Amino acid sequence: MVSEVRIYIEGGRDGKNTKAIIRQGFSQFLKPLVEIAKSQKIKWDITICGSRNNAFHDFRNALKSHPEAFNVLLVDAEASVTTKSPWEHLKFRDNWDAPPNTDDSHCHLMVQTMEAWFISDIVTLKTFYGQGFQENAISKNANVETIDKDNLARSLNTATRNTTKGEYQKIKHASKLLELLDVDKVRKASPYCDRLFTTLTATMTTSAS
Repeated sequence: MVSEVRIYIEGGRDGKNTKAIIRQGFSQFLKPLVEIAKSQKIKWDITICGSRNNAFHDFRNALKSHPEAFNVLLVDAEASVTTKSPWEHLKFRDNWDAPPNTDDSHCHLMVQTMEAWFISDIVTLKTFYGQGFQENAISKNANVETIDKDNLARSLNTATRNTTKGEYQKIKHASKLLELLDVDKVRKASPYCDRLFTTLTATMTTSAS
């Protein structure tokens, strides 16, 4: 029976303050899961790790230091996913081996970069940046996971450049956007995001039944 869920997430760079800011955004974005954890009296913890290598390192350490918890790794895919499982993708791209006693339920991918989640909810993006936002610069591809990360970055910068908030900045804007996103819209546009919510919901509710 699961008594605790611990998620190790790539992002936030190396500063304590920047990690805290991103953690706040993810805590809000994952709130539906947080509420399930509370209702089932399951401990919930999010750790923002900085680099993807740090996230993998912290995740592996957690398997030893918190063996009773359901430990989860959440990192960007960084490229189009062509494998059947997330661990296979990370083995191919990063040469990471799945640690012992883990399976695909412990490993989750965001998108090529987190910004693809933002364009899943164009209404929120437009509202956040306000006047000057150039919607026509944003890709209309319904499956945001297939959008090349370099093209995504360029289009988001172009779309936001002339707004009052200025050009998109990851640390400055990402956390606020995470807090505002319509989770259902993101899940529909991003299969791996939907997989994260579906897997953790099943893990927490099955354990309580």
